[in-house]
Amino acid sequence: QLQLVESGGGLVQPGGSLRLSCVVSGDTVDYYGIGWFRQAPGKEREGVSAISGGDGYTSHAESVKGRFTIFRDNAKNTVFLQMYSLKSEDTGVYYCAANSRYRFTTTMLPEDYSYWGQGTQVSVSS
Repeated sequence: QLQLVESGGGLVQPGGSLRLSCVVSGDTVDYYGIGWFRQAPGKEREGVSAISGGDGYTSHAESVKGRFTIFRDNAKNTVFLQMYSLKSEDTGVYYCAANSRYRFTTTMLPEDYSYWGQGTQVSVSS
């Protein structure tokens, strides 16, 4: 059974940076498409960034382009989300998820993902 564990969240001031980690166990990370999602209080879960299985193509939501980077370390079986220039609207619980069905795409639709981590809180506030 595939398992995903996120870490790296915390409280940061506007303009600050954080790096989130998603450690995958139970299979090799580059087989799967991996996505990062976030959910703010009272809002629906939204896709932030995704990396495809295999060649590792990436996509980002318009709201984070130029500020967030997703990358993968196969040796560590881990996918990272590097976040720069954080804004208050980036606040939420961040989840990583994995899918095999669409693994060669960079889909950011939550319904395309079968495996989910427990989430890590990111709070951006002064």
